[in-house]
Amino acid sequence: MIKVRAMNDKPKPINKKRPNPIDAHVGSRVRLRRMMLNMSQEKLGEQLGITFQQVQKYEKGTNRIGASRLQAIANILQAPVAFFFEDAPDVSPIATTDAVDSGATSHVMEFLSSSEGLQLNRAFVKIQDPKLRKRVVDLVRSMAGEPDE
Repeated sequence: MIKVRAMNDKPKPINKKRPNPIDAHVGSRVRLRRMMLNMSQEKLGEQLGITFQQVQKYEKGTNRIGASRLQAIANILQAPVAFFFEDAPDVSPIATTDAVDSGATSHVMEFLSSSEGLQLNRAFVKIQDPKLRKRVVDLVRSMAGEPDE
């Protein structure tokens, strides 16, 4: 049996292109730093002379950030360029890091880049008493069902 497609039927892509892991990581670090400064995507875009949609694409890793643009972002966000590459995944064919460890690091970075992660981090660092900080950690561990250390 021969299948006939209508002229307006487009073939479905076999595999949607995924962002390069480094591009996604750099974008997530841009988002993290922007959120640490309580800066909106609109404000960052305005200072860069681009739309907030472009900033979104950078942060998701959909669009790559060129070197000069990354330098401009670093200046605006008051961070060294190296900040955006910290804890970047090793994508070389001869990776020396443990895959489980890099997955855990990625999970932590993803949480810290989230709104809840940033709020929790900001509030936690304001607690001056080390004993109270430990009690907060113990509380969260118990709520998560983790054993005490």
